[in-house]
Amino acid sequence: MNDLLKQELLKLNDLDLDAKVEAFNEVRRFLKENSPFNYEPVDCVQWVKKEQVEANDYNPNSVAPKEMELLHISIQEDGYTQPIVVWEVEKGKYEVVDGFHRNRVGKEYADITERVKGYLPVVVINNERTDKGDRIASTIRHNRARGKHKIQAMSDIVLDLKKRNWKDEKIARELGMDEDEVLRLSQVSGLAEAFADRDFSEAWECDFDDDVEAIDETSVL
Repeated sequence: MNDLLKQELLKLNDLDLDAKVEAFNEVRRFLKENSPFNYEPVDCVQWVKKEQVEANDYNPNSVAPKEMELLHISIQEDGYTQPIVVWEVEKGKYEVVDGFHRNRVGKEYADITERVKGYLPVVVINNERTDKGDRIASTIRHNRARGKHKIQAMSDIVLDLKKRNWKDEKIARELGMDEDEVLRLSQVSGLAEAFADRDFSEAWECDFDDDVEAIDETSVL
């Protein structure tokens, strides 16, 4: 980046918060328009006020309070590592396609709201994907693509954390489990071998999206 461009960008620091955020969004949009990856929504993460983002009315996914708190912890400790996927309903108004629970955390948890100054990170889906059928399909794909975890993999993760001197309580909190689950996974090595080709049922999934996006931000992001 040449010095002249750097100096022009530094001038944005003199703006008030709202004007500065919009100026940086405009820069990001310009960069995306001229990027070799301009088809990819993730090439342009923007920050918009939380009041501009609304949940959709068709998301089939739900997260239990335990997983919701884990998503909060994930964003609290690691920051927003995944933006909320939205479509622009009209100028300055967005509806969630994926990230329903990341959206909730940014609005409902005071510590996160304060840290991100009442804004949320979003990526806007491509214009040809804004039909409601396309959006519903996209939401379901995002949910299902998070997949399931194998018994052996989960057991290995728990045992590895124990070798790192993590207590069961900490493992349970960080992975969104209860301590009985941690105990079972600690003892599961023989059982896991017998069921090596089987997935957990959905009850064992950590779905972070709504970030909870499970070992993924385990994923709840």
